[in-house]
Amino acid sequence: MSQTHIKTKSDVILIGAGIMSATLGVLLKELDPSLTITVLERLDAGARESSNAWNNAGTGHSAFCELNYTPEKVNGEIDISKALKIASNYELSKEFWTYLVSNKHILDSDKFIHSIPHFSFVWGEENVSFLKRRYEALKADPLFEDMQYTEDRALLSKWMPLVMKNRDPYIPVAGTRMDLGTDVDFGTLTRSIFKYLEKLEGVTISYYEHVKDLEREPNGLWNLTSTNILSHEKEHHEASFVFIGAGGGSLPLLEKSDIPEAKGFGGFPVSGQWLRCKNREVVEAHFAKVYGKASVGSPPMSVPHLDTRVIEGKKELLFGPYAGFTTKFLKKGSYFDLAKSLELGNIFPMISAGMHNLPLTKYLIGQAMQSHEDRMESLREYFPNAKNDDWELVIAGQRVQVIKSDEKEGGVLEFGTEVVFAKDGSLAALLGASPGASTSVSIMLEVLADCFPEKMKSQAWVGKLKEMIPSFGEKLIGNKKLCLDTRNRTNAELQLNKGYAVH
Repeated sequence: MSQTHIKTKSDVILIGAGIMSATLGVLLKELDPSLTITVLERLDAGARESSNAWNNAGTGHSAFCELNYTPEKVNGEIDISKALKIASNYELSKEFWTYLVSNKHILDSDKFIHSIPHFSFVWGEENVSFLKRRYEALKADPLFEDMQYTEDRALLSKWMPLVMKNRDPYIPVAGTRMDLGTDVDFGTLTRSIFKYLEKLEGVTISYYEHVKDLEREPNGLWNLTSTNILSHEKEHHEASFVFIGAGGGSLPLLEKSDIPEAKGFGGFPVSGQWLRCKNREVVEAHFAKVYGKASVGSPPMSVPHLDTRVIEGKKELLFGPYAGFTTKFLKKGSYFDLAKSLELGNIFPMISAGMHNLPLTKYLIGQAMQSHEDRMESLREYFPNAKNDDWELVIAGQRVQVIKSDEKEGGVLEFGTEVVFAKDGSLAALLGASPGASTSVSIMLEVLADCFPEKMKSQAWVGKLKEMIPSFGEKLIGNKKLCLDTRNRTNAELQLNKGYAVH
């Protein structure tokens, strides 16, 4: 490699122009303006895949309404640990966005984040019991103390009229409400961050760059090989630190890095679909994110929701997600992605995970074979008066669920986000899916802690982090004063929770 022509030399290379790379890039430049950063993205702009609001990242996951984050234990207790973690991590994201907005680094907040109440809604005695116990467990912590619970149909009809109209009066129902809920257009936010980054000295953002390979040089630097999609020329890029934040494309690149820590990782791709409402009267009649409980036997990622979103300034109403079986790792990927990801080190974990998750495979195939009427029947469980002609199917993005080797099971399928680090901190790769985008700041702080440990202990970096994220280093969970102070500050700057009409 010593005779290879290097197109770019930088301290940091970020692969993929999604919300994760954007967040890490701006954190690093704020902490150390002298750092040089190269961003390599294979598409024509940022946030074209998982960070796009029409794909997977179109909401503000804060665990207020997502019932899959509070599983029920065998003894009947509700495990709220994941919900508390996600809720506190989302507050970190809002703090960081507050810093970016207040310093005029990105667009005004009303261009990417809006207050929209978050509801959980269930029916049937067993589910009502679950929701009440969930409410009682969560409300004990300051992060959730504003949550409301009711089984009163009249009040539920005020909260979510479309959901309650013409519902069977003899089936018990219940709902929770959090007015602190938000909706985030991560596509707009991501592109705004990159627009700021590209103005900074020492930052190079290259689109149409398809990274094909990376390897560690004897001198400790990473050499990346990419192909320019427009010119078809092979190019080389050199850096001492690499972050792989390429969504579904992260796993193949992690495998090519040959770091020992990547051994045994595999991926299970899942496609997503939404029903989008075309009737503007219906869209305007609903102002909420209403999450239900996944059907028995379906995976936790399948939690259905009737979801108000604001995408590029326009209010939309979506229902889903509906899953589908695919072998692609990216929406604009290849059907050979899954086959190409197979290696000697991960074949057994992937086969083992597949054997242990045959119901999931059956579920995905069943979802892919559904007709429009089948999907509408699912929607009518949440919106009884839904009309077929008012809704159309739109294709969302791809998710690649993490598969890990496991001593007992051989291989296990993980639902969530995971970062794989090289032991020396020279490389980090992000794998997995939800609630990724919403907790991007906490995840990138984890990357900084593992890959820049000494600098993260320095007075300069700690001081700057406290400026950007005032609660940094403190625990929001169980801390009522800190939680209240943090939310008051971020809500004021981001113009959140200022009041809205409940239709």
